[in-house]
Amino acid sequence: MFKFTYRWFLLLLLLPLSGVMTAFAQEDYAGKTPEEKGLAIVEEVDRRDTGWKDQQVNMTMVLRNRQGDESVRIMRARTLEVVGDGDKGYTLFDTPKDVEGTAFLSHTHATKPDDQWLYLPSLKRVKRIASANKSGPFMGSEFAYEDMSSQEVDKYSYKWLRDEAVEGQEAFVIERYPAYEYSGYTRQIVWVDKEIHQAVKVEFYDRKDAHLKTLTFHGYRKYRNRYYRPDRMEMVNHQTGKSTTLTWKKYKFGKGLDNADFDQSVLKRGW
Repeated sequence: MFKFTYRWFLLLLLLPLSGVMTAFAQEDYAGKTPEEKGLAIVEEVDRRDTGWKDQQVNMTMVLRNRQGDESVRIMRARTLEVVGDGDKGYTLFDTPKDVEGTAFLSHTHATKPDDQWLYLPSLKRVKRIASANKSGPFMGSEFAYEDMSSQEVDKYSYKWLRDEAVEGQEAFVIERYPAYEYSGYTRQIVWVDKEIHQAVKVEFYDRKDAHLKTLTFHGYRKYRNRYYRPDRMEMVNHQTGKSTTLTWKKYKFGKGLDNADFDQSVLKRGW
């Protein structure tokens, strides 16, 4: 997933900055190389989405096979911003019965391998996700484990490709290349809406550089007069014909979560 819920630095960034942001959105990045421009755009995306401290949200995951058959999972998720490192995330599955109580914990890092754990209540054990396995599917979905961690700026190198419209909205088109080991992708192409500086589309290319998946973001809303969040995300696997839809509801920010809410003990303790 592209950067839309991550780092924070100063409290003053919570103040309304719409005038400054609008001016920056019209900036043409004159004089920059494609690599410099790509990085500058991503850094602006990151800058605009800092200061929210913590977030909670209700989620629905719909899995579809090639024939269009669906299975539905209900989850809750929370995220903690971390200064100077990647964010921490916790996801708990509520339904259906066969996945109830399954919990996923992720401690993202900017320049070293992420720490990820999965609690399987049927086995009453915590499974650590090895770095070499992070390209595998998350809970049978079309999202990989590496897609489920915060996408820190330093996890990639970047190159601006072009500007073009997506669904009638002007966007920057950026190519990014994983800088971390064991990624399942050689590269990703990201469309960033020029007005709100949020990703609206991502194409994923596998280790053979074949187009593997496409992720699209829908229904962005502004929260706290600053932070944009999507209502829905659609991931389509072009090689298998499968797809996964994530729907997000009831975003809550700044509820006082801290590191204790993202300790490994939370996996068995629950919400």
